[in-house]
This record gives sequence, structure tokens and C-alpha cells, in this order.
Amino acid sequence: MSAPTTDHDPAAVADRFARFARDEAPGRSDVYLAWAEGVAVDPGMCEILARIPATRRQPPLVFAVTRMLGAPLDGGYDAWAAFVRAHAATVVAECAARTLQTNEPLRCAALLPALARLQGPIALLELGASGGLCLYPDRYAYRFRAGDDVVAVDPGGGAAVVLEAELRGAVPDLRLPDVVWRAGIDLQPLDAGDPADRAWLEGLVWPEETARARRIAAAIDVAAADPPRLVAGDAADLGLVRRLAAEAPRDAALVITTPGVLPYVPRGRRDALIAALRAPGGIRPEPVHWITLDQPALHDAWTPPIDTGTWGPGFALALDGEVLAAADPLGAWIDWRA
Repeated sequence: MSAPTTDHDPAAVADRFARFARDEAPGRSDVYLAWAEGVAVDPGMCEILARIPATRRQPPLVFAVTRMLGAPLDGGYDAWAAFVRAHAATVVAECAARTLQTNEPLRCAALLPALARLQGPIALLELGASGGLCLYPDRYAYRFRAGDDVVAVDPGGGAAVVLEAELRGAVPDLRLPDVVWRAGIDLQPLDAGDPADRAWLEGLVWPEETARARRIAAAIDVAAADPPRLVAGDAADLGLVRRLAAEAPRDAALVITTPGVLPYVPRGRRDALIAALRAPGGIRPEPVHWITLDQPALHDAWTPPIDTGTWGPGFALALDGEVLAAADPLGAWIDWRA
């Protein structure tokens, strides 16, 4: 969570964008593939992008910033590069001020089976909430494909957001939680009702991901209509977590979620946060539940311990440390193992 550092190394920029073009963009975005390939062999562009702090020049972040600023999607690399050269100072400044914020509501499809194991009204607090799109599991509809069957879970009155996921293994209890309070902490929280923040959230979607773009746009509408309590701050700041948790209704089960945020917390602070989440009274006097979706090797707070050699693909979904399933990091599939 430290401030970004500058590492002016054009060769490192070329290598980073070449790896992105080789390993990440193929099959997902022809636009980003062409842009990354162009950067990798353009010394002048690498010189410009090397002015961005090293921790803020990930290709998807750079590309999202340039799109937000008006870079054309058509015209190939030459048109994009011309735009960046003409607006170099602004591009560098915006990249330095922003971070990648994967606010994917589809993660709620992975969280739902864990939430369904809890009784009574729920107060939901997400660490690393971005725009809060994962704070509305009760407002979305779900379609779980289980073999030849489809398990539907719908809120009363229907939903503008329908999340589709594949369910492998046994079919767990699936029902919507009763969320009575929702809040989040993020270094740079985004307001779904603010046009600029909305543009940034939508701009983080890769150009060809049209279904995802529609899903996120609809989820932004949900958040804008009933904004959550979002607080700017470090998600690993236990004092801040405790103060915000103290605002939650005492008669609701407080559920703290950490989907995808723990890799960005330094090891020592991560361990302290997990210890507080698991200890009685570690966050507030009343019981607190913890739901997370993490790489199995990220920490050892799993019950039972995870054998990473036999785990297989996917992240681990856990409730209070109890491993329930393997799951796609963004919620596209759940392999139930509880």
C-alpha cells in the first residue's frame, strides 16, 4: 500500500508490454494486442511510458487511461500512439494517479453460496470495494449451470443484473441474503453516481468484452440508485476497519469480504488483518464472519490446510477459514467441495 515509485527504464516497459501481448491479450482483445505489440517495438513510446511510476504502468491500466482520455479504438496502433504522443503529460499524470480496480459483480456468484450458509439479516463490509459493485448480492439474479440443469435464484420483482456461472460438484444451498447495511473501504473509492467515476469503471473493461460491459453498466446503475457507505482508506488499517464495523447494526451478522484484495496487502499486515478477522472480538465485540476468495498459496488461514500441489485450478472460497469451493477468480465457475 506504499506510494508508487518511479523506475525510468524504457527497456523494462518494452519487455512488460511484449509479455502482455504474448501471454494475456491473445483471445481476449485484438485491440489491446495490437497496441501492446506496437509499444514493445516503439522506443519513443517506451520512453514516454517509462515516465509513469513502475507500479502504475500495467498495460491494462495504461490502455484504460488512454481510452478514458479519448484515444480512438479504431485506426490500430498508429492512431493510438499519435494520441498518446499528443497528450503524453496528461497520460503520465493520470496513470500515476490511478490503480487497476477489478470491480466485477460476477464475483457475487462465487460469494453467494457462502452467504447462503449464514442466517438472519446481514451487514456487509467489503475491503477493497472500489465502486461497491460486489456489495449487492441480494439485488442481482443468478443463473447457475449445473450439468444440464440451470438453477435460478431471483430477487423479488426481478433484477436488472443477471449473473451466469457454472456450478460443478454438488449443488449447495443457494438463496439470496438479507442485506440490511452495506459499506466498503478502498484507497480510491469510486462513486457510481459520478459520471467521471462511472466512465473509469466502464473503461477498465477491455474493448471486446461486450457482455461484461453490459453487466458492469447495469451494476453501476444499481449502486448509483442506492449508494453504499464507501470510505477512503487502507483496507488493512485495522483501526479504520474497526471504526467502520462499529457503524453496522448490532442485530445483524457482520460479514467482511476480501475478494481479490489480500494480494495487494504486505505479508505482515495481511497476517494481522486475517488474525483479527478470525479472532473473537478482533473486529467488534459481536461475532464477525469472514468470506474470502484467494489464491490457495496466498496465506495459510485455511481449514483444513490446502495442499496446493493437488488443489487444481481456481482460487479458494472460504467462510471463516473453512474452505467451501474452488472458484474462478472473477466468479465464472464454482467447484463446490464443502
